[in-house]
Amino acid sequence: MLTRLMISCFCCLFMTSSFKSQTPLIQEPVHINTEIAFASDTQAPLWMEEILSKTNNNKTATKMIFKDIIDRHPLSLFLLGDVVSLGSSNRAWRNMDTYLNKCHDMCIPVYSALGNHEVMGTRKMGKKGQKKFQSHFPEHSHTGFVEIIDSVAVILLNSNFSTLTKTEDEAQVDWYKNILIKLDRDSAVEYIITGCHHSPYSNSKIVGSSKAVQQKFVMPFMRSKKSMLFLSGHSHAFEHFKKNGKDFLVIGGGGGLHQPLDTGPGGLKDLSPEYKPMFHYLTARRENGHLLITSYKLRDDFKGFMTGLVMNINHPEEE
Repeated sequence: MLTRLMISCFCCLFMTSSFKSQTPLIQEPVHINTEIAFASDTQAPLWMEEILSKTNNNKTATKMIFKDIIDRHPLSLFLLGDVVSLGSSNRAWRNMDTYLNKCHDMCIPVYSALGNHEVMGTRKMGKKGQKKFQSHFPEHSHTGFVEIIDSVAVILLNSNFSTLTKTEDEAQVDWYKNILIKLDRDSAVEYIITGCHHSPYSNSKIVGSSKAVQQKFVMPFMRSKKSMLFLSGHSHAFEHFKKNGKDFLVIGGGGGLHQPLDTGPGGLKDLSPEYKPMFHYLTARRENGHLLITSYKLRDDFKGFMTGLVMNINHPEEE
């Protein structure tokens, strides 16, 4: 089976093959970016949200995030849910279709977890939203799936537990436990990243922490020796927590309305108290025995992105 790196190389060569007669026989080697990109909560604000909260060119921010990611050309892009404002609405998908098509044209595979906005509304609307979501992300499984890119296994889970039957809920947890065991034993996998929409830990005054994610996903994650990083959204902010030596990042800065955080003594200890960009995305790259994590933030003047936070994540036993 071809790796994502090989597919990306083949894709780049295929895209340039039609210009052979116009290019010299000796060419510089194609540079392959080995980063994996992550973003969350790229949904446009709903009209009622715009009435209740202050907007800040949110749609423009999402457009710029996708452009910057596409220009960076990562091996893959993972979205952590709330891709659009209302999953059942054709209109809500209109701009996102443009961004996803551009990713496809540039041979950047895009995967996503379900968010609550994809299943929002009546039961009928929720089913319609899931159907539209599945058509956009055919590799998705509503009870969890994994992609391995450059020796990094990325697992995406469904934290919309109310949409799952009891059997599906139990099946997802069992699958997650078993796939972690399998990946821990797989010598071709060096690191594991888990992602879902709802944050197990967050100081957001709007959504807070998900106890269900803590109980169902965090416990197996903590037992896995190769599991390095747990990513989530739902909280429209950047937050960094550490539990028993393992890192939890909230990266909900894809374009949704910014959410206030509890910074008082009753809040969780956030390891990035000074880094609170309104709009941002993340990349991860395997490098010299660790994962290099970089958060890119949109400048306040909307004149491009800058490196906002860089961190090395090692296996807990190596720290």
